Amino acid sequence: MHLRSDSFFPYQRVPTRLAFAVHDPATHVTLSANRNPHLAWSGAPAETKSFALLCWDPDVPTEGTNVNREGVTVPLDLPRCDFFHWVLADLPPGLRCIQEGQHADGVVPHGKPCGPTPDGGLQGINDYTGWFAGDPSMAGDWGGYDGPCPPWNDERVHGYRFAVYALDVPTLGLKGAFTGHDVRAAMAGHVLDEAKILVRYAINPAAWR
Repeated sequence: MHLRSDSFFPYQRVPTRLAFAVHDPATHVTLSANRNPHLAWSGAPAETKSFALLCWDPDVPTEGTNVNREGVTVPLDLPRCDFFHWVLADLPPGLRCIQEGQHADGVVPHGKPCGPTPDGGLQGINDYTGWFAGDPSMAGDWGGYDGPCPPWNDERVHGYRFAVYALDVPTLGLKGAFTGHDVRAAMAGHVLDEAKILVRYAINPAAWR
């Protein structure tokens, strides 16, 4: 399989319109346009019965003491873990493209609902659900796509993986607020082929130096 995007090129910076937040010289960070990228894939096996799609950042700090704090940085060598930004399952076998802005266009306080996608699949929750759980102004189930927002004081440039999986089952049997980890577990033993794109993003200008 091959995965491509009209919204970005592999290994390059994520355009700011696709990010959840961007650098602000006065406040460090401000919300951005938060549009989902265009994605198109080809070369799926003839036996494909559905697709799943995941986007995740494997560079999220495992320990948050220094995250977004004045006068300190998040060290480059701090242990990191996965943070899911987009969780889709049961996409139709005939689907080959998701248009930019079709699934997300702007930050929605308290998140977007889980459930059907514009393409006939299902969207689960991304990991902003847990991140905002203690914030009354933002807490909720964050369904579908919400873009990059690494710590504004992180020394590391984060690498974002977009992956499409061709599956040998028409449904993964997931319902409600399913997660990226749920999709990974349900896909085990059912992946016929897959394709990925890696792109990069940082809010901290010093991370790019």
